[in-house]
Amino acid sequence: MRSLHFFLRLCLGCLCLGFAGQKIHAQKTTKEDASLFYDSHFHLTNYIQKGLDQQSLLAVLSNKVGRSTLFGIPLQQQWSYRVTGKRAPTYYLETDAPLYYYSFTDAAIAMFYKSLPKEQQTRFDPMITGFNPTDMYAADHIRRVLLTFPGVFSGIGEFTIHKEFVSSKVAGDVASLTDPALDSIFELTEEVGLISILHNDIDNPFPKTKDQNYLGEVKALFRRHPNATIIWAHIGLGRIIHPVQDQVTLVEEMLNDPALKHVFFDISWDEVAKYLVQSDQTVQAVAALINRYPDRFLFGTDNVAPASTSAHLKVYNQYQPLWQALTPKASEMVRKGNYQRLFDEARRKVRLWESKQGLAAMANQ
Repeated sequence: MRSLHFFLRLCLGCLCLGFAGQKIHAQKTTKEDASLFYDSHFHLTNYIQKGLDQQSLLAVLSNKVGRSTLFGIPLQQQWSYRVTGKRAPTYYLETDAPLYYYSFTDAAIAMFYKSLPKEQQTRFDPMITGFNPTDMYAADHIRRVLLTFPGVFSGIGEFTIHKEFVSSKVAGDVASLTDPALDSIFELTEEVGLISILHNDIDNPFPKTKDQNYLGEVKALFRRHPNATIIWAHIGLGRIIHPVQDQVTLVEEMLNDPALKHVFFDISWDEVAKYLVQSDQTVQAVAALINRYPDRFLFGTDNVAPASTSAHLKVYNQYQPLWQALTPKASEMVRKGNYQRLFDEARRKVRLWESKQGLAAMANQ
């Protein structure tokens, strides 16, 4: 009887695997929508874990955004009364008090997603962010979140290693691109099929030399994990981390490197857009690069709980000179096609991994 019971559960698990595959396939063949873009970089909540409710999110996206990632911010800004008194900070630049990792964000994102109407859930790709990349237990946290909320998450991130004004405020160990804890995280993403969105500046703020302080370590990290799907957020740029000399050449060298074919580039954030569209020359240089490699770039807003549709479209509209300079094919791929291809594949792989874990758990009962 025990063997028969296990056999029936095994058959049920196989059916679930088949249905999961059919669901992903059905989404791939859905008729093209009329939205402006798919958002590869979207924060539902801010540095004090507050954000949009379900109704507000759907209203903000309206019919302008077809699909979107969905993640919080893995860091909580501490409100230290000794530092700011009754003035409660809501952003990391508003106080000298530290930031700390806030693991509950993953449960909050999962429950938010599960509370959406079923027909709306297919628009979103939730991401796991609530882990400390200096902790050798971080991979265990990611695995635990996946098994607690199967059918929800597509990847990890945006998470940060080196970021202007943020890294130095995080309580505890300083994150590093050479930390074995970070390698264990990427090893898990390779096993599961999770997409990773990594924020790492290309250089220090106000650098004293012309060397790109973090570029070598970033590329070395990427090369150590050739089976991971990695999106480098903002191409390493930031509020004051401006493009280094010959940035286009440096990016093209990465695009031409066979060992980095699994790395993609995110042009999200209005602070990045200000560099890329600051002149006709920059627009033409960036457009020429993307037109040569249209399958390696993704657009995202990097908005944090925007208050309105117009606010949410600000970055997209800021990039109008770039959209006009791209070929129609490249424009479509950056705005939608690459998102659909990468995240559909991540969904398929992660659901398959989750199903296998479920079957293994049943077998061990």
